[in-house]
Amino acid sequence: MVIKIARTLELPDPVRLARYERTPDLGPKILFFSGGSALRKVCYELIRYTHNSIHLITPFDSGGSSAKIRDAFKMLAIGDVRNRLLALADRSLLGNPEIFKLFAYRFPKDGDQEKMARELDRMIEGSHKLVASIPDPMRKIICHHTRLFKEHMPDDFDLCKASIGNLILAGGFLENRHHLDPVIFIFSKLVQVRGIVRPVVNQFLHLIAEMEDGEVVVGQHMITGKEVSPISSKIRRVYISRSRKHPKPANIPIRNKMGQLISEAELICYPIGSFYSSLIANLLPRGVGTAVSQNPCPKIFIPNSAEDPELYGHDLNDQVRLLIEYLKQDAPEGTLPSDFLNFIILDEKHKGYPGQLDEDEMRQMGIEIIRCPLISQETAPYIDEKRLVPVLLSLT
Repeated sequence: MVIKIARTLELPDPVRLARYERTPDLGPKILFFSGGSALRKVCYELIRYTHNSIHLITPFDSGGSSAKIRDAFKMLAIGDVRNRLLALADRSLLGNPEIFKLFAYRFPKDGDQEKMARELDRMIEGSHKLVASIPDPMRKIICHHTRLFKEHMPDDFDLCKASIGNLILAGGFLENRHHLDPVIFIFSKLVQVRGIVRPVVNQFLHLIAEMEDGEVVVGQHMITGKEVSPISSKIRRVYISRSRKHPKPANIPIRNKMGQLISEAELICYPIGSFYSSLIANLLPRGVGTAVSQNPCPKIFIPNSAEDPELYGHDLNDQVRLLIEYLKQDAPEGTLPSDFLNFIILDEKHKGYPGQLDEDEMRQMGIEIIRCPLISQETAPYIDEKRLVPVLLSLT
């Protein structure tokens, strides 16, 4: 039997928070659609209260170290997955600080290829100082995966600025017949990751943006405004494509296990971060919208409190409409906006949001606006994770 109940709660709810902090292994399953590093500090705070959060990560990054690995092996981007695994890991566990140092290490941007290859060999042998300090069995696994990467590495592979963590995960990916889940599982157990991290799809795909001025922008790193100049035209739509040279929308389904993770969530969060490349990109694969609409849990949108270059020409109302529009693309007919979104959480005093929400429109869609203190003096204009996390937990 299934029943639906309503309750009145305090934000934040001190009793609920105390219960979660006492037994985080029994904490709620909060699901985040995200990518990049915007939630790193949120994760540090979150694992105090729950070890069951779910993180579906965008695998389309086309810049930096991830791009070189993607192109060499025709695989998904793994840098954002690596970042989230480390953000959720138990930082007090023996050997973990050493693992964090190794996974964060990058070769110099203008290094000599032969010298870097020899340094990689020392890591494979276990004699490199960053590897030698890691206890077994993690050291042996790292050496093994690094060796596999080196064996498969193309002769012309550029090691400049390469992330060692990405190389290690790529080696595991190659060993497991181009499946990332087994690698994530092993590393999650060894470094005690306090949550579930998965790429939303496990394929070699590209994020494409069509602009209002007619330009077609190919690749996530060209959209974000971090590695190149920010976009100067409003984004008209984004989609995923199998081809970079001949971009066209691809109908890519999520795996059944992704739908299951979404259906098990006790709260779904569309969080801060790059709006198109981190949030909307996660909603593009077929099946995401349907799974979200069929889960009756609370669904929350947290708009960015600081400027997002991807949102050129967009205000808050545009963001809400777009969020629902992309989720509705594959959802059954008759679904309502409130099947995808119930609450928008804003800081109660912040004046830096792009425009004002149309409260009448939100009310007609069945969406409630929650205003509470999210930004502190120390973090302004950014949201303080110590204020945000208790609010999310209180809504579960």
